[in-house]
Amino acid sequence: MNIAVSLCEKGDSLTALIQLDSIHVLYPKEFESIGKAKELSKKINSEFLFHRQEQFDRLTVRLSELELMFNKEKTENDLFTQYIHKMQNVERRWNQSFIQLHLDERGELYISSNYYGEQWLNHIGLRVYDGLFQAKTDSVPLTDQNNHHSEFMDTHWEKVSYTNGKDNGVIQFIADNAERNLKAVFLGQRQYFVVLEPFDKQAVKDALALSNALKLNIQLVKEIKELQLKVK
Repeated sequence: MNIAVSLCEKGDSLTALIQLDSIHVLYPKEFESIGKAKELSKKINSEFLFHRQEQFDRLTVRLSELELMFNKEKTENDLFTQYIHKMQNVERRWNQSFIQLHLDERGELYISSNYYGEQWLNHIGLRVYDGLFQAKTDSVPLTDQNNHHSEFMDTHWEKVSYTNGKDNGVIQFIADNAERNLKAVFLGQRQYFVVLEPFDKQAVKDALALSNALKLNIQLVKEIKELQLKVK
C-alpha cells in the first residue's frame, strides 16, 4: 500500500494502480488494506476519467471542424458511413485519372488509383514522388478483387484500391509533402503520369487528420465507459 502511495506522489499512477489491484490477491485477509486500496484506486481512476473527458470534449470540437470539409454518405451497399471530401468531386472527374480517398466512420482510410483512357494500363501499383523523394504502394495483382477493370465503347477504366495498409505509407507521404510539386505514376504493363492538384493534396491532409480523430474518438469513448464502471 505504501509503495502505491509513493508511486502516486511521484506521478506514476498507472504503476500505482497495478500495485493496488494486486493487494487483494497477495493479501486476501487484509481487509482494511484491501478497502483502502479500493478507495485509492477509485480516486486515481476518477482523475483518469476527468482527464479523458476533457480530452474527449476538445476532440469533439476538432471533429466538428474537420467534418465541415466532408460530405457524409451511406448507401445500401455501405456498412459504415463514408466521408467524401468536398474537394474530391468524383462525379466531376469521371473521365479523369486521379487518386481517390476513401474514409469511413471508423477512421479507416485508404486510397485508390483511378485510370481513364484509350488503352489498358493493367496497372497494379502507384508511386508518388518529387525528385528523389518518393513513396510506393504495395502491388495489387490484376487477379485481386481490389483491382477492377471496365470498358465502355473505346474507353478503358481501371480502379486499384490499396486497402489494409497496401498504400505502404503513400497517404502519409502526400500529407507530409503537400507543399511539394508531387507527381504520381500508375505502374503496370504501361505507365501513366498525373500531377497531384493542390486540392487533392489538401484533401489527403484533411482526411488523414479526420481519420486519426475518428479513431481517437472511438478509443476515448471506450476508455471513458470502462473508467465510469471503475469509479461506481
